[in-house]
Amino acid sequence: MAGKNVAQKLIESHLLAGKMSPGEEIELKVDQTLTQDATGTMVMLELDAMGVKRVKTEISAQYVDHNLVQNDFKNADDHIFLQTSAAKYGIWFSPPGNGVSHPVHMERFGIPGKFLIGSDSHTCAAGSMGMLAIGCGGLEVALAMVGQPFYVKMPKIMGIKLTGKLPKWVSAKDVILEVLRRHDVDGGIGKIFEYYGPGLDKLTAMDRHVIANMGAELGATASVFPSDKQTKAFLKQQGRERDYQELKADRDCKYDLHDEIDLSKLEPLIACPSSPGNVVPVRKVAGKEVFQVMIGSSANPGLRDFVVPALVLKKQRAHPRVSLDINPTSRQILENLTDSGHLAMLIRAGARIHQAGCNGCIGMGQAPATDKISLRTVPRNFPGRSGTKEDKVYLCSPETAAASAIMGVITDPRDLEKKKISYPRYQEPKKIRLNDDMVLPPPKDSSKVEIIRGPNIQPLPKFGSFNDRLEGPVLLKLENNISTDEISPAGSKVLPFRSNIPEISKYTFSGVDETFYNRAIKHQKSGSFIVAGANYGQGSSREHAALAPSYLGVRAVLAKGYARIHRSNLVNFGILPLVFVNEDDWKSIDRDDVLKIDYLHEAIQKGTPIHVTNQTKNKTMAMKCPLTEHERKVLLEGGLINYMIKHHIQK
Repeated sequence: MAGKNVAQKLIESHLLAGKMSPGEEIELKVDQTLTQDATGTMVMLELDAMGVKRVKTEISAQYVDHNLVQNDFKNADDHIFLQTSAAKYGIWFSPPGNGVSHPVHMERFGIPGKFLIGSDSHTCAAGSMGMLAIGCGGLEVALAMVGQPFYVKMPKIMGIKLTGKLPKWVSAKDVILEVLRRHDVDGGIGKIFEYYGPGLDKLTAMDRHVIANMGAELGATASVFPSDKQTKAFLKQQGRERDYQELKADRDCKYDLHDEIDLSKLEPLIACPSSPGNVVPVRKVAGKEVFQVMIGSSANPGLRDFVVPALVLKKQRAHPRVSLDINPTSRQILENLTDSGHLAMLIRAGARIHQAGCNGCIGMGQAPATDKISLRTVPRNFPGRSGTKEDKVYLCSPETAAASAIMGVITDPRDLEKKKISYPRYQEPKKIRLNDDMVLPPPKDSSKVEIIRGPNIQPLPKFGSFNDRLEGPVLLKLENNISTDEISPAGSKVLPFRSNIPEISKYTFSGVDETFYNRAIKHQKSGSFIVAGANYGQGSSREHAALAPSYLGVRAVLAKGYARIHRSNLVNFGILPLVFVNEDDWKSIDRDDVLKIDYLHEAIQKGTPIHVTNQTKNKTMAMKCPLTEHERKVLLEGGLINYMIKHHIQK
């Protein structure tokens, strides 16, 4: 009998039902959950809608890291709502300013061998320390918090063997950019990426976090690393060595797919606008004028990701044209940068220091100037995500960011040697200043806790049953790789309405077509359709990108293919995710065509092709709707909340 890889061991240890064969639906027991404020308010409202008393997971943690800009009462009110809800339901709470959820969770709660799901697509970052970590929609997290299993199709396991050692001026960000260069933004759909090989020896736990984090940009279900001496060193540094357990692949294990990267042959890479998969060597775009450089995000959250730029910038100054923005990723890291003097180096170099959180990565401040290049160590550069509609955001390593800040143009960091700037040798400290008080534990008795709701917090809309017949216009026809940022925009203008579905719905597709809301609301009761290309709904896990269209009356999406999380969110909120049998049919549909589907219930129950009639063109098309047994039940009830309430799974 063949041995098992790490991903198989993690899945097997949490398997409740189903076969571990690629494509088969499996049920997994969840140990931990993670929610953040852009999605967490919906999770709390969903817990309330289901009549939940207290969560049943080993650890559930709620972080405030996205919506930190308090332009008015809305974000401040939501912070109080989240804190009181967390106390009521038995959830740990990280207040604003404590840091980005993913590195903070890793510092305080990450345990090898555990299964974590989170209502943030970058939850997969925790795979860096031998965990199974999967991002998903908030409603699925809410159900896991009350003891329900997590449903997912068994992914294929792609083994990526790392050999060699990273050269000077090349770091973990260049590794994941190389993976994206090879496999693009849809290369991970239906897969887990597992990293192994001798090249791991010199990659710290936080280096691995950088790589695992941007597995979300590949569309991967998860990214997995072994738990080894580097994991043990990290846990010891965090004062949690007792949580360590070794978890490695068996020598005779096999992978469904395979790739290999010689780290010693990598060079500095950069993702050009406006896709994380648009990767080229830095030298190919060197010399372009830069106006903003941003360092720090969930994609480069480690202490070294700030110390190395600080040492590069020591005795230097950022170019007068460049705004150098530093986003510490946790309060603990900010304290250590202060103690070590590295924060002073950054300040002296002209850096603007922001509070610990997501900030500009999610378009919450720090928007770049019109038509001006911004270099960022963030995970995503989808169009307009930065807060500037016509943005030019490039993704790069801290080394490339620091070099470009000095020179004022995109710069291959190896060229700094010509300026007598040597590559700083960084060694992860064995001991650091710990801040164990950042995350607040819930009270043991929450019976007297009162949840405080501000005026912007509205109850979840009620969703009707799933109709047997759909008829309505095509509101939008879209190309490939539409992101959830384009469906439901982020930023300081829109995200404060995350707990007010009627209001946030007004911004649905606003960056794509400003007329969408006014056209959609006319068909709210009668129903409408969206037509899209491949990889529809890539990026963020925000369920608003499904919830708001559902509220506006969108009843089905016809696409060439879907990103995993968004497809699940569509089903969870009663939207039919159809797939073209013949992709040429996509070409035949235009905006405003009227579509009709009959006998849906029977087709869904039997799993037979669904026939869509384009009444405008007098043409009928066959569509696939591959649903698991669980998804079929959920969809026929009109969504997951309806299904849960009807079957009294949690009261």
